[in-house]
Amino acid sequence: MGQTLTGLLTSVRAIAGRPGTPAQGRPGGGPDQALLAALRLCGDHLSALTDARRTRLIASIGALTTACSTPDADAFDALLRTGQQALDSGGEAEARLGLALADEATALRARSKGAWRLRGNALDALGRGEEAITAYERHLALQQNTTASRDVERRIATLRAAGDRIDEALTLFRAGADTGADTGANTGVGTKASGTAARLSRHLPAAEARAAFTDLVRLRTAEHGAGNPAVRRLAALYAEHRRLSDRDPVADPLLGGAEPIGVPGLRRLVAGRTVCLVADTPRTAEQEQRPGSPLAALIEGYDLVVRCDEARHTAPAARTDLHACTLRGDAPWKGPRWDRRAGTRLVFGDPLPHWRLALRGRLVPGAQDRVGDATLRRPLHDPALLGEEAGAGPASTAYTVLRLLDFLGTPARVDLIGFEGPAALSPREREWVGTRTANTDDTAVRITLR
Repeated sequence: MGQTLTGLLTSVRAIAGRPGTPAQGRPGGGPDQALLAALRLCGDHLSALTDARRTRLIASIGALTTACSTPDADAFDALLRTGQQALDSGGEAEARLGLALADEATALRARSKGAWRLRGNALDALGRGEEAITAYERHLALQQNTTASRDVERRIATLRAAGDRIDEALTLFRAGADTGADTGANTGVGTKASGTAARLSRHLPAAEARAAFTDLVRLRTAEHGAGNPAVRRLAALYAEHRRLSDRDPVADPLLGGAEPIGVPGLRRLVAGRTVCLVADTPRTAEQEQRPGSPLAALIEGYDLVVRCDEARHTAPAARTDLHACTLRGDAPWKGPRWDRRAGTRLVFGDPLPHWRLALRGRLVPGAQDRVGDATLRRPLHDPALLGEEAGAGPASTAYTVLRLLDFLGTPARVDLIGFEGPAALSPREREWVGTRTANTDDTAVRITLR
């Protein structure tokens, strides 16, 4: 890793140069000065890394370096990917790098919706909410896809709501001062509260605003007591502000009436029914969509059709009775929303806080009738279910579903359809399926349950 970092850093600095030195050219006229500045920022950041915790960010910086030194390469997209990867890596230094790269991106293309969203995300990560709102609004002004803009609109609403709580708290404090409610024995405390209120503002960075808000509530409680109506309202505003700072509100907490389903409920759902897991491959999708095709008729004959993860080839209207997905990456709650219709949706993931955040952020009200609860989030490693050791490496979602159905033991039949080529299971997973295979033909691998 040390040699990799050294070589990459050398490459970055060789292409970008140091501030004050002429930029090296390349065939076709050389990179734009904003791209050179972005590379210098990346090089400086790489020089400060001392371990391998940011390997994906390093890979993105390497891709950006290659794009900037290769004629006709799309360096701008590589710049946006590097900025987003910096944010996904977490940490204040990475967020500052992401913001700096976003600044260069907006300088390159002032009408790039991706650049303005990256800038909004970076400012948001740094706690600069009001500036983030401005950047997000620039993104929305350029975004024509209303579906793609919903997450940004929801984030803007959250940031504004958090700022509104601060404004109301300050109005409440000033109303008490104007009516003379602050006079009394605790004049010293009241003076401190006035100073804290003067410091509190929605334009402060999030951490500073949170600290000032905390001090204001503490001082007002000490001055007037927790039973004072104004203090109770101030405490409620503080609680709402903290909640909005931690996570976005859910537009429909009941998710359109979706019911939670646990292990007993899932066992009843699949009991005595024929189940097929359909792979998301171009060949399978094409045959399934062809009217009157044998594969379409085969799939339609099952009681439950299961599909896994994000559909890239399957038609949007394809029948899905059970959708299962596995959370992956450092920030799985930031993935695309699960808006395809499914009767039941199972989300596999660990740790529990990440799983909860993903459900809050990615479930779409009305897109499912049932949602798997926490008892179904890690069936392979949960001691109450399969209880396997975690050292075997990550499992595919299809394999997790197969093992779960095998553990439940109630389906009448389980078939795999289309799991060959790119969709093939890993050797370990194929070995497990092979020991339970009862029948194989051109379309399906049928497994027998214990």
